[in-house]
Amino acid sequence: MKIETKCIHEGYKAENGEPMAMPIYQSTTYKYDSTEHVGDLFDLAVPGHIYSRISNPTVGFVEEKIAALEGGVGALCTSSGQSASLIAIMNILEAGDSFICASTIYGGTINLFAVTLKKFGIECIFVDADASEDEIQKSFKDNTKAVFGETLANPSLEVLDIEKFARIAHKNEVPLIIDNTFATPILCRPIEFGADIVIHSTTKYMDGQAVQVGGVIVDSGKFDWTNGKFPEFTEPDESYHGLVYTEAFKEAAYITKARVQLIRDLGAYPSAQDAFLTNIGLETLAVRMERHCRNAEKIAEFLESSDLVESVNYPWLESHPQKELQEKYLPKGSSGVISFVIKGGKENAAKFMDSLELAINAVHVACSRTLVLHPATATHRQLNDEQLKAAGISPGLVRLSVGIENVDDIIEDLKRGLKAI
Repeated sequence: MKIETKCIHEGYKAENGEPMAMPIYQSTTYKYDSTEHVGDLFDLAVPGHIYSRISNPTVGFVEEKIAALEGGVGALCTSSGQSASLIAIMNILEAGDSFICASTIYGGTINLFAVTLKKFGIECIFVDADASEDEIQKSFKDNTKAVFGETLANPSLEVLDIEKFARIAHKNEVPLIIDNTFATPILCRPIEFGADIVIHSTTKYMDGQAVQVGGVIVDSGKFDWTNGKFPEFTEPDESYHGLVYTEAFKEAAYITKARVQLIRDLGAYPSAQDAFLTNIGLETLAVRMERHCRNAEKIAEFLESSDLVESVNYPWLESHPQKELQEKYLPKGSSGVISFVIKGGKENAAKFMDSLELAINAVHVACSRTLVLHPATATHRQLNDEQLKAAGISPGLVRLSVGIENVDDIIEDLKRGLKAI
């Protein structure tokens, strides 16, 4: 099946006489006929559901669909995109370890990595995504266990050179983790360019309607966890009677460990109802992404032509310095998110945003409605001036999440905002 068809038909498959729509298994608990069977479940010797803090049939169908869309061997849904980032890292690293991260990432993730993980004894080493491979290599330490980046940076919209980062990671025998939230698998499939693990905030385009918070981790199944750097995958886990993940689960060792260790202990698993809503969004993902991209392209051109706009960050534009990377990694489009700098800085950015009537001033992005945000005073408010500069955020920067309304209506609204300044 092509990816547009997978959006609808992967995951839940109705048998004869069963509901066509994916059912909501609204249950925390599962019945078994013998203590032996339950014991085998707890030993991970047989497949099945123990408790809905770890797995649930409805959520499982969504995990299967997203794994198929990204081309992975398995997926694990989480209660938010932040918990997906946290679990993806903590499944590999422990106190005393470090990892490399591109500096142009979402502000909430920067805070998670630079502040919260530091409390756990894990060091995040931020690097310039545009730096040379030799320069980035200098940031590696003996205890570096992973590399992290975003396909499309939020909100600077910088395109990550995934193959470059994959080469660097694999040269150092560590996995590459890619946050593919803005691109979605419709526009980019990072595993095809060398990524080992892919994460999403499903709250964004996958949901598409701003109705639920969620995240997901996808395992490519391609990384060699037996290279000697990751004993937690190759040595016995005493909490499962000496089970060795790489022996018992082969290519699915990473995603299985994440579920049966971290989800088990942290409890960051979504509800069946949330998964049901995510699935509804996934069914229309391909159609919506096409409309988001076509609308954004017209709006990016409009903004670029305005004398009141200092610069426009949208990789699809011919003038964008990363146009070549955009064509390589995102040939179908650059998503519906645009960031642009209003002349006059923070004050004029506020005037512009407060004069809009159709676009909604909201701390959200990537849904069917057009949304607008001032990152420096909202999502990236915790960052200092140096961090804001590294993330590509200036005082006049506005993030515009272009919806699927009629594009002429959106442009008229933007004209109203520009007229106010």
